[in-house]
Amino acid sequence: MLIVAAEVRVEEGAVEKVRDAIRTMETETLKEPGCHAYAFSVDISDATMVRIFERWESEDALRAHFATPHMANFGIAMAKAAPKSMDVKVYQIDKEIPLPTA
Repeated sequence: MLIVAAEVRVEEGAVEKVRDAIRTMETETLKEPGCHAYAFSVDISDATMVRIFERWESEDALRAHFATPHMANFGIAMAKAAPKSMDVKVYQIDKEIPLPTA
């Protein structure tokens, strides 16, 4: 299982320019084989910080995602948002455990 965590810094108001592209990306990506979760969020304290959370069954599924038409279209749309920075991390995990409680 892979977890992808991304932080994208954009200009003020840029999210509105690409909101439809984000919706399409989420909808189409969640239909892909091997995709268990895919979500965008805007930081409630900083509207210029967009976070993306993804959970994939395998590296092969993630690679196939990068080759989809909706990924290509999303890249074109995101260029309009002129990202100022992007930090993407991929984590390989071997198991999921319940959240420890006190």
